[in-house]
Amino acid sequence: MKKKALTLISVLLFVAMILAACGGSSAGMDPVHFGVVLILALGIGLVTPPVGSVLFVGSAIGRISIEKSAKAMLPFYGVMFLVLLLVAYIPEFSLFLPNLFGQ
Repeated sequence: MKKKALTLISVLLFVAMILAACGGSSAGMDPVHFGVVLILALGIGLVTPPVGSVLFVGSAIGRISIEKSAKAMLPFYGVMFLVLLLVAYIPEFSLFLPNLFGQ
C-alpha cells in the first residue's frame, strides 16, 4: 500500500510541474508525451529487479528462481530500455495518434 501511495503522490507532483511549465512553455514537453514516458518507465520498473513485483510473481507462477528468470529477460530489458529512449527523445512516436485524431 505504501508503494501505491508514494507512486500516486510523486506522479501528481510531476504532472503538476509539467502542466505548470507547459503553460509557460518552458519545459517544452507535451502532457500526453510525459504520460506515455512515465507509464513506460513505471512498466519497466515493474519487471526489473530489485523492485520488480511482476518478475517475482512470474517467477513464483513458473516455479523458477528469480535469477534464472531475470537472466532470461536480459534481451527484453535491452529492448524495453531502447523503446523508452526512443519514445522519450522522439516525441512523434507517442504523439502521432493524438495529433492524428486531434485535428
